[in-house]
Amino acid sequence: MDEDKKRELVRYINAKIAQAPAFSESRIYANNKQLPHRNAFFKLQKYAESFINEEKGSAERRIIILPGLRGVGKTTILLQLYNFLTKNKGLKEEKVIYFSTDELKDFMGSSISEMLNVFFDEVIKTSPVFLKEKLFILIDEAHFDENWDRTAKVISDQSKNIFLAITGSSALSMEISPDLARRSLKEKVFPLNFPEYLLLKYGLEISEISELIKSLIFSPSDAIIKEISRKEMEIIKLSSKIKKDIHHEFLSFISFNDMPFSLDFEEKEVYERIISMIDRVIEKDIFSVYSFKSESQEVIKRIIYFLASQSPGGTSDAKLAKHLETSSKQIRGILNILEKTQLIFSIKPYAGAGKLVRKPWKYYFLSPSINSAIRFKLGSFDRNNHEMFGVLVENLVASYFIRMKETFNKPTGIFYDSDDGGVDFLIQDSKENIIPVEVGYGSKDGSQVKKAIKKFNSKYGIVICKCQTIKKEDNIIYIPITTFSFV
Repeated sequence: MDEDKKRELVRYINAKIAQAPAFSESRIYANNKQLPHRNAFFKLQKYAESFINEEKGSAERRIIILPGLRGVGKTTILLQLYNFLTKNKGLKEEKVIYFSTDELKDFMGSSISEMLNVFFDEVIKTSPVFLKEKLFILIDEAHFDENWDRTAKVISDQSKNIFLAITGSSALSMEISPDLARRSLKEKVFPLNFPEYLLLKYGLEISEISELIKSLIFSPSDAIIKEISRKEMEIIKLSSKIKKDIHHEFLSFISFNDMPFSLDFEEKEVYERIISMIDRVIEKDIFSVYSFKSESQEVIKRIIYFLASQSPGGTSDAKLAKHLETSSKQIRGILNILEKTQLIFSIKPYAGAGKLVRKPWKYYFLSPSINSAIRFKLGSFDRNNHEMFGVLVENLVASYFIRMKETFNKPTGIFYDSDDGGVDFLIQDSKENIIPVEVGYGSKDGSQVKKAIKKFNSKYGIVICKCQTIKKEDNIIYIPITTFSFV
């Protein structure tokens, strides 16, 4: 590195250190009040405190990776950690370094490795090997540096006094090398769930309900149902606190309020920002990593819009290829990449142990509001269309199951029944028992679940629907959509 570039980086690093307190406050405060903390922050805080206190095992929990879709709030979580460390833990500002790799690359033309080398050599004038005090390095948008994982490993190996918290807007370049995987923990950041939305917007929360609903799904009992019924009364009382019907608030949430940034804007602007986010995923996250012809960008958009315009059901590569007049191979490649960005995810048909079913996969968006935004852009969003809301509700349930699998390790498997008239989901518990789940925005009589219970020799099944209260009839549990949304 030449001396001019080194001097520029020194100025940049010192500016970042000086600006960080004001920048963090601008992002974590609203109306002079600090934004509430989400679960992902508390996990990160726990690892940081363990590192500071040198608790047993903390040396193996010094690299925390937070991948997630654009707009889910990863930067806010990093800056909340910065604020916690400097304000609550009293760390000096030069001991908590925050920077964005996107900005570092665009403005300085530098890599993470170059910046950290200059930081150690020219700013704090010591090598990582000789660090005597704890140092926190908070790296945002790390996927813009293709060597981010190698740099993280090298820095971590040089000193046990360094803690790294690293975010990435997609999984494209956040694929971790085997060496780093053994040394790091991955905590995915998801869009808001309904309890987080109520907490961020109104400062309201209902304790213990999430764990109760999880217990109901995987090990139901009359006692749990009775306890959740009491919690449902608390849900109803929320209407008086927010001065709106809680079910109507849920409909707004599922339509356009499940991204943190949505709380600051009206519905139309939220949709515009989601469409902009999708465009950035395609242009920056995909095209910055993968080599595509320029016309492929239009194919990618058309695939995304096609998925949003369909009713739930399997979508085969051949069907998409025919509709878009392209090859199945290209469709499969694009769908795989879109899954890596976490914009979409797939649910595969259930085949049973050791079996293979040649049926199409079902695709969902990571959040229902992405589906809503695309429908709004296409002119097909209709608040009075119950069928459309059924699509959004099914998307919500699918995304909640995916979230539970990542954060709770249950269900261990998520499938769908590909037979005609099959239930929407088949989830597996830790003993590989199948739990049939049917979802609907209207009323459901449970007939599909009854058939599935018999077909898969299940102990019980679940219907998530527009019923008023939770109830159990024979071996079928009926859960109101709004109640389920608190899981």
